[in-house]
Order: sequence, then C-alpha cells, then structure tokens
Amino acid sequence: MTLLEQYRKVRKASEAICQPLQIEDYVVQPVVDVSPPKWHLGHTTWFWETFILIPHRPGYTSCNPDYNFVFNSYYETIGARVVRTDRGNLSRPSVSAVYSYRQYVDAAMEEFIAAGPGEALEKIIVLGLNHEQQHQELLFSDIKYILGHNPLFPAWSDHDIDDMPAPAQPGAAAKNSGASGKFISIPAGIYEIGYQGGAFCFDNELARHKVYCNDFQIATGLVTNEEYIEFINAGGYSNFVYWHAEGWDWVKKNAVTGPLYWHYIDGDWYTYTLAGLRPLDPGQPVCHISYYEAVAYAAWKGYRLPTEFEWEAASGEFEWGKRWEWTESAYLPYPGFIKAEGAIGEYNGKFMVSQMVLRGASAATPENHSRSTYRNFFHPNLRWQFTGIRLAK
Repeated sequence: MTLLEQYRKVRKASEAICQPLQIEDYVVQPVVDVSPPKWHLGHTTWFWETFILIPHRPGYTSCNPDYNFVFNSYYETIGARVVRTDRGNLSRPSVSAVYSYRQYVDAAMEEFIAAGPGEALEKIIVLGLNHEQQHQELLFSDIKYILGHNPLFPAWSDHDIDDMPAPAQPGAAAKNSGASGKFISIPAGIYEIGYQGGAFCFDNELARHKVYCNDFQIATGLVTNEEYIEFINAGGYSNFVYWHAEGWDWVKKNAVTGPLYWHYIDGDWYTYTLAGLRPLDPGQPVCHISYYEAVAYAAWKGYRLPTEFEWEAASGEFEWGKRWEWTESAYLPYPGFIKAEGAIGEYNGKFMVSQMVLRGASAATPENHSRSTYRNFFHPNLRWQFTGIRLAK
C-alpha cells in the first residue's frame, strides 16, 4: 500500500467511527479524560496542518488561524490552546465546519504526498498516521463513555466491537490460549526489550536494551467476567487488605463496587456496550478495569501482575490483543531514550511520570497498529479505555 493510500485509509476510518453518531453526540464531554468526538476529528486534522503543511508546503494558507488555538492538545512549543476541560464548551466550530476543515486539509495533504515529500517528511507523515490511529481508539473509548453515561443507554451501533474478532496485530500469533488459571513457565535469563527493526515505532519503545528476569509464570488467558464476579461476591471491594492505600482511598471516595459500565439489575449483571445495555457475558475478558482493581484482584487470587518486561519476554507464548493489559511497571524512559527536538519531542517523553504501563492492544485498536513492544500508559485510576487483567506469579 502506498503512503497516499495509507493516508486515505486512515482518514476515512476516523470518520467511519463517527458516522453513526447524532449531531448532539459530537460535542459532549462528561469528564476531563473524555474529549468530544468533534474535537478528535479537528485535532487529528490540525496535526497535518501544523507539522506538515504550514512549515513544508510553500504558499499553503491555513484553513482558519483560530484552529491552532482550538485543536492544539498539549504542545507547549506550538503555543496557547483551549484548556482540556473546556473542549466540551466548543459549540463552534460546528460539526459541519470541522468536516469542511478535514476536506480542506486532506486535499492539500494528498497533493503534497503525491508530489513526493522526501524521506524525512515521510517519517513525520507515518507518525501522523499512527497518531490518528491512536485517536481512533480514543474515539471508541470516548464515544462509549459519552453514550454509556446517558441514562437512556443509546447504542452506537447494532453490534459491539467484542462481537467481532480482535484486529490482527504483528507478533500476536498464538502459541497458547486458555483460562486465566492456566500458566506457562518462562525461564530466568537476560531478555532483549524494546523495538528492533526498520519499520515504525514510537520513541518510547527505544532504545532496545537488556533486562534480567527471574523465572516466572504468566497466565495464558485474561481474567473473565465470571471470574471477576467471584471477586465482587467475595467482598473484594469492601476489604482493604487487597488494595494499595491509594487504591483503597479511590474505592471509598468514588463508591466503586464493580467495573465501569456494570449494572446490577433485579439480581443479574448487565453491562453497557457500544450496542447498548446487554446481559453480562460471563466468558468475555473483564473490561474497563483500573490498575487499582487489577492489582486488588491479583492479590485476592494470591498472584500479581506481570512487569512490562516479563510481558514482552513472554508475549510470543500467548494470545493478546483483546484488552490492554495492566502491568506492574511505572512508565519511565528506557536506557538510551532520546527525546526528539521541537514539538515532536513532547509526544511521549513529557508524560513519563505518575503513570503505569499497559501492554498489548484491544478490540478497539486499529489493525496492525500495535506491537509486542508497544507501551501504552495511563494513570492508575483510569478505566474508560478497554483494559483487562493477565495474572503472573
């Protein structure tokens, strides 16, 4: 597939995710971590204008100079921006104006790519494609949060993403699969960690380096809804013994009694899905779990979470890609990590504090977007992403 074909495919995919929405859905921002779908569509367009067209295409005229303020996310190098909490207050630009913005930028980008941007700019374009794919997964997560917190539980579609096979990811070929109680043994040794190769990776996957892992065991399957209900029924959310102090404070402050989107109605568990409210499927991997909950469940079972290095070392031995999997590793730079100059250097490095690493991919991750070396990261209380639990010991 040519670079131009890749560009067109990615851009169309973002709009396809939003196609089922009602116009009112595009603007809602229930919490700070969720951005309105309209903002995602604008921000991913702003990326192309800001990093490619304005600096590298002579004679290009910005679609609207105010969009730099409206759609900049966190790039201090680029200048002032709308505060993240205020994205839901942006009734203007309208949804139609945002789609017109996308068309305006796409026309210029397609001409630019067709003319041959050169190797250096091609690398930035590939970064931009991966950036937009990240926002596609965020679109699924944010749309689910927006609709799932509407008391009418409206459906995004007539099917949920869990109804379909998880998108294929490089390196996710299965050698073992099974229940979360089935473990495989990994011998102690020195393992190479981090990306190696000539294709795209994010800067936080570098530099490749050696780590020593003691011998360990890791589950071949993810914890299921049925297994997690056992934790709830055993009083897992009312016994501080299983929780970090910070996690226990989070449970009490927020009156947490189960995973996000779970509802106990007339003696049965239901969950909100992108296809609306459904009876909970006991065999599906538990989803929308915080790091705090993952640790507490593991402690209740007498196990632990794997480190990100153990996960990567063993990743060729089990199926992954259905849920993002919490690890026991803080999000920190690898030895030899180099932050790029300019605004691109703000992409990952500035967030390497107070967050935990997740590995794998989820049912919402675009096909071929993840790798066994991919490092996702979130604050430990967050659970609106498609997160789950794999045990280790």
